[in-house]
Amino acid sequence: MVHRSGIPPQLFVVVGATGDLMQRKLLPALFHVSADEMLRDKVALLGVARAPIDDAAFRERVQSSLTSAGVAEDDRRRAWASDRVHYHQLAPPGEAGYQSLADRIRAIESALALPGNRVFYMAVPLSAVGDAVRELGAVGLNHAPGFTRLVIEKPFGQDLASAEELNRSIHAVFPEPNVYRIDHYLGKETVQGLFVFRFANSLFESLWDRDHIDSVEITVAEQLGVEERADYYEGAGTVRDMVQNHLTQLLTLVAMEPPSRLDPDSVRNEKVKVLHAVRRPDADDIVLGQYGPGTMNGARVRGYREEDGVAPDSSTETYAALRLTIANWRWMGVPFLLRSGKRLAAKSTRIVVSFRRPPVTFFAGEPEDLRPNILTITVQPDEGFDLTFELKPPGHRLEMQTHRMHFRYGESFGPLADAYQTLLADIMRGDQTLFVRADEVEAAWEIYSALMEHRPEVHPYPAGTEGPAEAERLATSVGARWSIEPS
Repeated sequence: MVHRSGIPPQLFVVVGATGDLMQRKLLPALFHVSADEMLRDKVALLGVARAPIDDAAFRERVQSSLTSAGVAEDDRRRAWASDRVHYHQLAPPGEAGYQSLADRIRAIESALALPGNRVFYMAVPLSAVGDAVRELGAVGLNHAPGFTRLVIEKPFGQDLASAEELNRSIHAVFPEPNVYRIDHYLGKETVQGLFVFRFANSLFESLWDRDHIDSVEITVAEQLGVEERADYYEGAGTVRDMVQNHLTQLLTLVAMEPPSRLDPDSVRNEKVKVLHAVRRPDADDIVLGQYGPGTMNGARVRGYREEDGVAPDSSTETYAALRLTIANWRWMGVPFLLRSGKRLAAKSTRIVVSFRRPPVTFFAGEPEDLRPNILTITVQPDEGFDLTFELKPPGHRLEMQTHRMHFRYGESFGPLADAYQTLLADIMRGDQTLFVRADEVEAAWEIYSALMEHRPEVHPYPAGTEGPAEAERLATSVGARWSIEPS
């Protein structure tokens, strides 16, 4: 459940309101956050785009999107869409489109008695963000009678140089405390739960170091292919699209030190320290792959080079596996294994912590024959935690069996809020804890900057498998192994 306490009256402005992100993700989340009795008269939505439509046509699109998202059509939905949703058509570039937007914002705030608190959500391609931000500043929309917040969707640049340039262009208009860089993985319940799991349970935090942990794996596996995103994906690939942001953010939460206080900057300071401690990977630390034709759920699917919009000789990676070292006192010597890919056997986002085996054993066999205790943190789907342990089954014979302690959020708490609901509520509240700071972005890009310039070979793998066989060496060379999807 998303907590709505502490959300003041405000106008939520989405630039790029006719795009796919708005229709699939933002509209359902905005409805669920702001359409209840507590906020219905406090939060208004203004969609902004160049499409030549009016309020009525935009409200029809809103209703259609909510229907597609499974939101029941009832009086509450109709009232929200008709009373709190507005649309503004931007004039073509050079025709003072943002000045007319500023006038429209003031008119809506006056009509709805809003105090001048504003959020500007940039639901536009990365290439358009800098210009849109400059336009907001040129007409004074970076200042308001109340607060003004700017929300940026990933990717936060295409490499270190472009990330630095993007930050400079943003900071020329909006100060960093007003900027919210959104990575939706940080809004997932299990990711937030990891913070409590680690720091509220001395049982785990006392074992969370190089003396007790053998390896850490972070996997984000997708069954989908490139779908309709070929134009974007051909210029990005998995390292830019997934590793530099989603997987690296998960790594910081696993590896960070306890913050001195539970406030946004204290938490983000510790995440940045982790990023600065990560050694830059070299060619032996990474395997790239690209899916070819294969079988998914019993059906044949095309390879990446056969997808619409993909070059027939494309070398873009759809899979990346990396082995990273965090050179600090807590983690030195513990391999962090990261992987992400498309058209893999199963959809899963999980963090797998393998604890060290006992150093000696008086059971039959050698210490390496004992199975390690393994903590699996499932981020999606079916969010929760699993911990394996060894026990002796009943009977006279001394033998061991592996069993698992199992916890699922859905079983204990019911359906979970979508990650965007959590993050939008935090934006409206002004809580930056789950958002990425400028120095985080640049520190993350620094880790992979050499990789962006000197790309290793891309290995083929059949769709529907676990990825290229070459990735196995990253784990086995340090005495680890990749996990399989827990049953």
